[in-house]
Amino acid sequence: MTGWSNNDMQAEVLLSHCLKALKSNDVNDDHPGNNERVFMLSIIRDMAPRDAVERMLAEQMAATHVATTRSSRWLAHADTIPQVQAHYTGFNKLARTFAVQVEAQRKHRTGGKRTVVVKRMDVSDGGQAIVGNVQHGGRASDEG
Repeated sequence: MTGWSNNDMQAEVLLSHCLKALKSNDVNDDHPGNNERVFMLSIIRDMAPRDAVERMLAEQMAATHVATTRSSRWLAHADTIPQVQAHYTGFNKLARTFAVQVEAQRKHRTGGKRTVVVKRMDVSDGGQAIVGNVQHGGRASDEG
């Protein structure tokens, strides 16, 4: 758990939260191919959370991904229309939740600001370029 938190208790509890989101055979060393625990921990580590909010969000995102994958497996093996509908609905909600979590993480890390980097810009002879913040306002007043 090194690198997750300077607080050993917080890191230990976060690990227990990861394990609570999994079924017993998902964390069983007897079934290494099903060991989602290793996957979740590696994803959280790779996300490099910077604070407690990011650590909790990373854990939720890893759990959501595992649940989404499980839901897609259930959908693929559904035999009846009601099963397909139920699993499709669950899969769709989980996939949307993950997208919202990614956006929440981005906003938390950037303070809500979006950054656009222009790597190349060509301006032809006689053309003009504006470098800086450009805001579009309303129409200019005809009064003057």
